[in-house]
Amino acid sequence: MSTTFTVDFFCSVDGYGSAEGWPGYWGKEGPEVVEDRVRTFAQDQVLVLGATTFRAFRQFVVEYDEPYYESLNQLPKIVFSSTLEEPLGWRNSTVLKEDAVTAIERLKRTTDVPMRSHGSISLNRALLAAGLVDRLEIMMFPAVTGHAGRAALLHGGAELDLELVESTVLDGRTQKLVYIPHLRNRAGQ
Repeated sequence: MSTTFTVDFFCSVDGYGSAEGWPGYWGKEGPEVVEDRVRTFAQDQVLVLGATTFRAFRQFVVEYDEPYYESLNQLPKIVFSSTLEEPLGWRNSTVLKEDAVTAIERLKRTTDVPMRSHGSISLNRALLAAGLVDRLEIMMFPAVTGHAGRAALLHGGAELDLELVESTVLDGRTQKLVYIPHLRNRAGQ
């Protein structure tokens, strides 16, 4: 038994996951991006989140109306946190207080349900550095956020070789790039 772990990351062209003063999706959400999210979250999977992203999503699904939010509510969710306590206030959610790298390594061996993480910068940096990420899905929006950019997943992280396995243009402007990441072997370069 084994499964795959996907990191799903939205970013600007300069690699930031959010930007101060910019709207969600950098103001570039279109019908194809929304349909991609609907398809993505309709799949059988477990969502894996860090505490900060969990808190934000838990609030988003109540305050905003996206067509895929009901799927997010229904999916099982694991949140890694040393501070959150159950009940977590978002159905189908479980808190794990153990080391995320150790837990994901174990879960990948003991389940066949795919796992997906969206956002969760620190968590996903650690999982990429540990070689536990099977797919890196980057949704790159046509914006450069410059000094306003925040939450860069890949800046200062592990060195990776990326094998492109899928490339799609959504709404004529947003790139969805799917990679298989490989930790760079510095000795063999």
